[in-house]
Amino acid sequence: MPASSQSDESSLRGRIERGQERERALSGAITELDRLLARARREVAIIQGRLDEVQGDLAAAETRLAGTRGELERERLRLAQLRTRLADGQAVLADQLVDTYKADRPDLVTLVLGATSFADVVERFEFVERVQDRNARVIDRVRGARDETRRQAELLARLEVRQEQRTAEVQRRRDALVSMHAGLAEREAGLEQARAARAAALAGTRSGRARAERELRRLIAARERAAAAEGGPGGPWAIPWPIVQCESGGQNLPPNGAGASGYYQFMPATWRGLGGSTPHAFQASKAEQDRLAAQLWAGGAGAHNWVCAALV
Repeated sequence: MPASSQSDESSLRGRIERGQERERALSGAITELDRLLARARREVAIIQGRLDEVQGDLAAAETRLAGTRGELERERLRLAQLRTRLADGQAVLADQLVDTYKADRPDLVTLVLGATSFADVVERFEFVERVQDRNARVIDRVRGARDETRRQAELLARLEVRQEQRTAEVQRRRDALVSMHAGLAEREAGLEQARAARAAALAGTRSGRARAERELRRLIAARERAAAAEGGPGGPWAIPWPIVQCESGGQNLPPNGAGASGYYQFMPATWRGLGGSTPHAFQASKAEQDRLAAQLWAGGAGAHNWVCAALV
């Protein structure tokens, strides 16, 4: 075959070997990335579960805080109303006190003389006492309600502070988990991108290797056809005629000093290793020698078995 064809074949074999090595490396990388992806996905699922749980806690805390704030607002409104009532009651009592001070205070004689009967006298005294008692009770109730409302408002205010702190704490946990989730999701996306790139590279490498293998098979088939069609005395030959011509001159030679014999100068050990039916190659038919020579030639891969292959 022409030297250019031999060079092409060698180049193709090199491409195929390099492609196979790259395929093994890429396959190993993809396997490792699959392992890392599975781990990343498990971690994302765990963080997502915790995030959902904390999100529920945050919603509950915000609901409690909103309820406390609403109740606190109502208590503050009630306190304002009670303060207004207390102020109004105190103003009425003050007015009554001023009127009483300005008016002549009825003494016992006046009350008795003005009464129509003893029962009327008793009723007048009881009326004055009831008015005083009623005003005092109203003021006491308003003050008591005001004090209780103030205490309740203070209690709710402290509760609001605690709930705000609790809500802020849950929010910080939620924010931390959100950040972790985002980081893991980004890492997962990066791993998926890396895997996709290596998978694409692997597919391209396999495609290139397949093309090189097809081209190599085409070259080998062409060379075998050329070798089979090569003319010469007693041809066609299983290996290129120039090599046969160099080795035996196309003659079925008996063993030489080294023991090689036949058209293709088989050594006895090589002949037996190939399954030759006779002790020496020259004793077998040309068809058997052709068959075993083609087997040894192996599409050119076994050319090193003939010294003349390098000479011609």
